Amino acid sequence: MSVTYPQGFLASGTAAGIKDSGNPDMAVVAVSGPAPGVAAATFTTNLSAAAPVVVSRGNLARSKHRVSAVLLTSGNANAATGATGHAHALASVAALGVELGVPPEQVLVCSTGLIGIPFPIDKVLAKIPEAAKELQGDQAAGVRAAEAIMTTDTFAKVATHEIEGVRFGGIAKGAAMIAPNMATMLAVVTTDAVVSQEALAAALSRAVEMSFNRITIDGCTSTNDTVIAIASAASGINLGDEELAEGIIAICSSLASQIVFDAEGATKLIKVRCWGATSESDALAVARKIAESSLVKCSFFGMDPYWGRVLSEVGSAGVGVAMEEVSVAYGPITVYAKSEELQVDREALAEIMAAREVTLGVSVGAGPFEATVLTADLTPAYIAENMRTS
Repeated sequence: MSVTYPQGFLASGTAAGIKDSGNPDMAVVAVSGPAPGVAAATFTTNLSAAAPVVVSRGNLARSKHRVSAVLLTSGNANAATGATGHAHALASVAALGVELGVPPEQVLVCSTGLIGIPFPIDKVLAKIPEAAKELQGDQAAGVRAAEAIMTTDTFAKVATHEIEGVRFGGIAKGAAMIAPNMATMLAVVTTDAVVSQEALAAALSRAVEMSFNRITIDGCTSTNDTVIAIASAASGINLGDEELAEGIIAICSSLASQIVFDAEGATKLIKVRCWGATSESDALAVARKIAESSLVKCSFFGMDPYWGRVLSEVGSAGVGVAMEEVSVAYGPITVYAKSEELQVDREALAEIMAAREVTLGVSVGAGPFEATVLTADLTPAYIAENMRTS
């Protein structure tokens, strides 16, 4: 049921005409009760942040992190559009605020799509009343919202979880320009827990670090990345900080995996796990270096367990590694250890490489810490998709 699984939330998804295809391109996620929800958010680290990111940051501060609704549009990023784009983002939140009877600062806005194209504000403003009237709390409404934020995605990304009577839900979009420290992605996470803003912010920060910050497809960071968490308090249950974080981590981890699984042109989801490091940051650095290697990614598309490319990335990761202790494994089959290639069952290894999901394990034999980064293979279809300008 995605964002409508927790109590106290409504959603809608409709077509405003932003996309030439006529497919759904506008979603609203709203708190159903009379009071706004407690909210937290993380945004892109790109200095070229889009107008919706700037407006949402400002509204969060002005509302003291109390949010009644999020407006999401797809097909146009409203990025690199100057003062006009900023004015359009403000007009969008104001219009939805009027329809819902809430102050504009309690409305956040997210957009995704092509950069540098004038935002079709007239189409958006004309459709906002309908999007507000169509808000519902059933499963179908949550799915429609997820579908409306898709761009090159091939499926709607939704997730749900429950802990001790508290529900969590989420939707996301993303399929390319995916890099550590967020990605070309939008996500809304909802919960009906009773929480403080400080606890929600800490839980979201931890969840993003463990999920969206540990996926990479092409090493590119977008202008619009946004993850918003809203708590309605409708369950009346106050979870402990650990349980709250557990629920939000579960949602974000599921959505992050779905994003990589749906990477543009990808044929494989690759889990790069590094263990035996002297610190988690070292393990993460090694895993990221391997996951972002075009050579490694191409070898997975070719189903070639070429451990030499992996070994090269380990040695250039910039952390202390005892190279003579390094081992490389594809799934459960170790192909390299103690500075030598090992004799393995080639047929069994070929079966592993042909699978839709593959784990690449690297031990650096130096300590007790580990980290995992998710990535996808690099294929001709990815190049074909990103040659498009419309």
